[in-house]
Amino acid sequence: MILFTGLTGKSGRWLLRSLENDLSGIQNQGLRALVRKESSLEILNRSSLNIEKVIGDTSDEEVLRLAMDGVDVVFHIAGIHTSRSVAKVALEKKVKWLILVHTTGIYSKYKSAGEEYRNTEKIIADLAKDSNTQITILRPTMIYGSVSDNNMVVFIKMVDRLRLFPVVSGGNFELQPVYEKDLGEAYFKVLQNREKTMGKNYILSGKEPIELIDVFRTIERKLKKKNFYFSVPFPIAYFSALTLWAISLGKVDYRERVQRLVEPRIFSHDEASLDFGYAPLSFEDGVENEIKEYLELKNRNNS
Repeated sequence: MILFTGLTGKSGRWLLRSLENDLSGIQNQGLRALVRKESSLEILNRSSLNIEKVIGDTSDEEVLRLAMDGVDVVFHIAGIHTSRSVAKVALEKKVKWLILVHTTGIYSKYKSAGEEYRNTEKIIADLAKDSNTQITILRPTMIYGSVSDNNMVVFIKMVDRLRLFPVVSGGNFELQPVYEKDLGEAYFKVLQNREKTMGKNYILSGKEPIELIDVFRTIERKLKKKNFYFSVPFPIAYFSALTLWAISLGKVDYRERVQRLVEPRIFSHDEASLDFGYAPLSFEDGVENEIKEYLELKNRNNS
């Protein structure tokens, strides 16, 4: 039996599609999904797969114990913030394989949660030290692909609305955003190639690095807009964010966002490509669907 968390989420939905098209028999192991009570079950109810559903939260250890009864594999997509609870119960239940979807934010020197992420992984490693459970950690970069991603859609809205466009330090800092469909398909391949992937960690990044200014220009081109970009030196941008934070008494805080705009975020996914054929799309191709969805939603709201 395989237990999934986050199967109704953005990348989880693409994993579900891969499972539905699977001919290798992974679904024959038995599939179970832990779903929050506020999440829609429609996607699971429409599925051609026989998926057992458990309603509850991944922070509730009693719910986790119930969900993990008779489970051999736990695939935790629902977020690093509850990974400690999931890992604790999985180890208690002597699950054979625990797969955790975390984040490359763990490597950031600016991201405020970076230290928390590092502590989470250290605690899990300590808990598993004398266990036979194999742990695989997957670390995606910035995820995009739908207007609910809270990442790329922010940039899309800015490019669409601003003709005079400020960029911190010229936007000459590289990112490697990853398309949610590529992640879902990668999760499936991790399951398919368990002989290679059990007990290993992988970075799941986009096809190649792209400078932030080129992210904006790509979006601009696809939106058929014409923007003028001007550079704002980092000290001025950060001072502005600091001032806004102070004036708002801490309610509006863009300090970390400004810092991360000048932090290179380049991560090789070579090991994932070698072990299970990970081959993500370029940003140029991947962002197409999100922009299309954004424009459709915008047109509906304006009609």
